[in-house]
Amino acid sequence: MTSLIKKIKPYGYALARFSLGIMMMLHGWPKISGGVEKWTSLGAAMENFGIYFFPILWGFLGALAEFLGGILVAVGLGTRLAAAFVVMTMIVAAMAHIGAGEPFMEASHAIETGLGFFLILCIGGGAYSLDRMIFPFRTDQSSDL
Repeated sequence: MTSLIKKIKPYGYALARFSLGIMMMLHGWPKISGGVEKWTSLGAAMENFGIYFFPILWGFLGALAEFLGGILVAVGLGTRLAAAFVVMTMIVAAMAHIGAGEPFMEASHAIETGLGFFLILCIGGGAYSLDRMIFPFRTDQSSDL
């Protein structure tokens, strides 16, 4: 049984990375396509961190992190960097819910998603990723994945 698990482990990780990436891309598309009004609304979440300037920029960057970061994680290209941007965006999203006085369960989706992408940040692209195809010589990629 252990041999079977070792054989399918890289496929399972690739499927998980791909699934989370696609879901994040789909979650980010309405924000990217929402334009300046949407970006301003999203960027206002930075007020929870004492940042009151350039809400349009922060909102656009958050939307871009979700949309483009999702695509990059799905295909495994620049996986750790893309996942890091998604994690930061999910921290801001969770704090926006908490800062608005909403129940904890409203923030739970951002927290859970952030944790999933944090795991991807820690693991990297894995065996079946563009990172591995383009940079096969890198030694910081897990040989198990």
